[in-house]
Amino acid sequence: MAEPHTQVRWQSRRAFILAVTGAAVGLGNIWRFPYITGENGGSAFLLQYVLFILVLGLPVMMAEIMIGRSGRAGPLAALTTLAKANGASTNWRWLAVFGGLTLFLILSFYAVVSGWSLAYLGKSISGDFVGVSAAEAGGQFNGFLQDLPLMLGCHIAFLLMTMVVVARGVSAGLERLNNWLMPLLYLLLLLLAGYAVTTPGFATALHWLFWPNPDALSWQVTLDAMGHAFFTLAVGACALMAYGAYMPEQQSLPRAAVAVAVLDVVVALLAGIAIFAVVFSHGMEPAAGPGLMFVTLPVAFAEVPGGTVWLSAFFVLLVLATWTSSINLAEPLVAMLVDKHWSRPLAAAVVGLSVWGLGLLAALSFSLLADWHPLAFMAVFEGKTLFDLLTSIPPDLFLPLGGLFIAWFAAKVLSFEQMAAALGSASIARYWRMTIVWLSIPLLLLILLVTLYRW
Repeated sequence: MAEPHTQVRWQSRRAFILAVTGAAVGLGNIWRFPYITGENGGSAFLLQYVLFILVLGLPVMMAEIMIGRSGRAGPLAALTTLAKANGASTNWRWLAVFGGLTLFLILSFYAVVSGWSLAYLGKSISGDFVGVSAAEAGGQFNGFLQDLPLMLGCHIAFLLMTMVVVARGVSAGLERLNNWLMPLLYLLLLLLAGYAVTTPGFATALHWLFWPNPDALSWQVTLDAMGHAFFTLAVGACALMAYGAYMPEQQSLPRAAVAVAVLDVVVALLAGIAIFAVVFSHGMEPAAGPGLMFVTLPVAFAEVPGGTVWLSAFFVLLVLATWTSSINLAEPLVAMLVDKHWSRPLAAAVVGLSVWGLGLLAALSFSLLADWHPLAFMAVFEGKTLFDLLTSIPPDLFLPLGGLFIAWFAAKVLSFEQMAAALGSASIARYWRMTIVWLSIPLLLLILLVTLYRW
């Protein structure tokens, strides 16, 4: 029989922080953050994003970890147990099911894009981008998307890398890998940011990222900033409940959550500085969209001394970030099956095969299934492939919706004594609940209403 969550703990406070940071830091910071910042005017997006991390992402992150810590079980069992204990409906367990669905959908496209990073790491080491033009780099990327054996092989390889670690459990798998890879990730980021300082576009990048730009402000930029604050912290899909269940008894939840939020923002800022310094050094367009990572950067790095080495280091960074993040996103899915007394290896195999199946369809959206538009009957999704839907609906709609219910459960269902016990003091609990009720929940409702209106 699988070992219950109540008997499992991270071995140290540092291990917990690295694990939650590993869940948060990934494609959101290094792939999505740069291109969405580029599309939204640099500082106009960045400064709002940091604000929403503080007033929206951080309080809801604390709520999610709080539920897992109080329930000492996976999301499904924790929500059921806590609802019963506080006289609420056990239908709250469906929030865990919804969160699991959200994680499943996100992990499906995550594994596809992460497979791209594996392929591009090999290409950069082989020197495939030396002397290429922008048109040639674009052609290489389009050619890769049509190369089904290579793309699907990388997809399978990445999922195997992920699920083998998850199958080994918390101490032997997740904790050991996080302890090694997360510090290495930060070291690579610092090296790349240090290199960016030497480029002629460094000052331009800093000005563009941090100097206020009122002309670029719009409701769209504000909504994107709010949505990305949720996506980049991995909040809203019950993933962090599983980590709260493993949290050491003596650890301060508020301090740990603040540490994770700070590390997450620092990673995004360092990645943005490293990328845009190179982009501006070569007069390229920052608003290059999702292709910024796989088309623009190879061209930019190819034109600098030692560009092959720096580009390879960048893709090593991307692989590490996506690997740790996907492992930490898969864990709650496996944990829910373990709570049903599945063996961990069997649960990891079933989750991995299921994610691979949907990811396979998403990967084929660029070739064999390019003309398949699953929600074409809705005008707003007309022309959207399965990959387009997976990269928009779960982050933009499901995460804020899940976050809204998580915040409501933590603030309205948990007793004040449970809040105070999880947060470490009654004064912190009062301040947190006030922030959640009067700031975070209204902002989440605004995000959802405007998103639905736009659709």
